[in-house]
Amino acid sequence: MAVKDRDRFSTATRIRLLGEQTAARVYRSQTKRQARRSRLTGRAALLALVLCSLVVALAYPIRQYVSQRADIADMQRQKKEAARRVEQLRDVKARWQDDAYAEQQIRQRLHYVMPGETGYIVIDPDAAKQSRAHLGAADRPWYTNIWDGVDKADAADH
Repeated sequence: MAVKDRDRFSTATRIRLLGEQTAARVYRSQTKRQARRSRLTGRAALLALVLCSLVVALAYPIRQYVSQRADIADMQRQKKEAARRVEQLRDVKARWQDDAYAEQQIRQRLHYVMPGETGYIVIDPDAAKQSRAHLGAADRPWYTNIWDGVDKADAADH
């Protein structure tokens, strides 16, 4: 047994054990490198580069296409709106061609009356009271009116 213990602590044995451990480490690191290499080959890298190039090359034209499709849809909507407006204006023009409609609008808007008729206008009593309320401001000094205006403007913000 003493021979085995002596052999275990000899320099040659230690060097041999150290060499075996180093060889095992080198072998493990080489297998790791091979595993890493096998994951990404040159063909895969080239394929990834080509795909990235295609994405970059096609990004701008696709964005332009989508933008132009949105513009086309907007213009079609504007065209429909304009056509609808033209139809409304044609209807209004056709109504104004009728003498009875023109006479009705003239009476209503301009308060015209036919010869022999009596024209009158009914005034809303609430509107008359509101207009009289502002007459009181003429009796006060000018600076009071200005200060009241500032107060009202400040109160409107809140």
